[in-house]
Amino acid sequence: MHQGTTNRKKYTTTLNSYYQPTAFKIDLCTIIYKHQKRMDKKVILITGASSGMGKETAKTLIQLGHTVYTVARRIDQMQDLKTLGGHVIQMDITKESDIQHVVNTIIKQNGKIDVLWNNAGYGLYGAVEDVPIDEARQQFEVNLFGLAAMTQKVVPYMRRAKAGTIINTSSMGGKMYTPMGAWYHASKHAVEGFSDCLRLELKAFNIDVVVLEPGIILTEFGDVMLKNISMFSSEGAYSSLSNKLVAATKKMYDSGQGSKTAVISKTVTKIVQEKKPKTRYRVGMWAKPMVWMRIYMGDQLFDKIVMSQV
Repeated sequence: MHQGTTNRKKYTTTLNSYYQPTAFKIDLCTIIYKHQKRMDKKVILITGASSGMGKETAKTLIQLGHTVYTVARRIDQMQDLKTLGGHVIQMDITKESDIQHVVNTIIKQNGKIDVLWNNAGYGLYGAVEDVPIDEARQQFEVNLFGLAAMTQKVVPYMRRAKAGTIINTSSMGGKMYTPMGAWYHASKHAVEGFSDCLRLELKAFNIDVVVLEPGIILTEFGDVMLKNISMFSSEGAYSSLSNKLVAATKKMYDSGQGSKTAVISKTVTKIVQEKKPKTRYRVGMWAKPMVWMRIYMGDQLFDKIVMSQV
């Protein structure tokens, strides 16, 4: 055989083997997948991450490879997150200087914040007549004004990037109500309205605003709630109702009724990964049925249903 023909065959064979469709597709898909995975890694800021929903979700997001910053007053309770690869910073949500320091630190180290999860909050319970107004103000300072202050500091960076997701933790309590919870429910109703207005304002800048509405979740929330009720209303005109509510709540938590924090972790992770998340995620025990009843039943019937549980 002619030497030139032999060389052409060798060249053709080598070329064909290199450009086999299957092999080429696998290599290309692998490259695209790896690139996409790198692109999907986000810089995430979570407030109220020293326990419960915030901590559980932070662990998941860190393990998925995201750059996660967790902030709370109790920095000692976030050291496990640091060990996992998270970034922990001490912060009081009611102090603007603390908030500014956190945002400055993240921007300096990363140049952006992709996701803000405003999760810090607590439940102030007790009869309206019994709860001091200063305590009520503090409830709003944490649950609403702290959330708003953090949002104000982060939005300019998202707006310039024309991208971002803000998740605000409300509650099923932001859509319905229970006795002794006037200040807590008022703060969460305010978060709902705040978030709806914010969503409209930020739409033009491609920033998504998502409201998270948990139901009954097994966290420290119940302990704080019971402590407040006992502190403010265990004696006096509302003691009978207060004691019944405390007993019913203890029974519920002691029997393990409620959803595990994993349901929140799964939901927030989904929100973070969605290209276009929904405006609301209502998850956890009783969240959907209680809000449904509040929407579709009249006030008097809903009142009876709520009070029948006390």
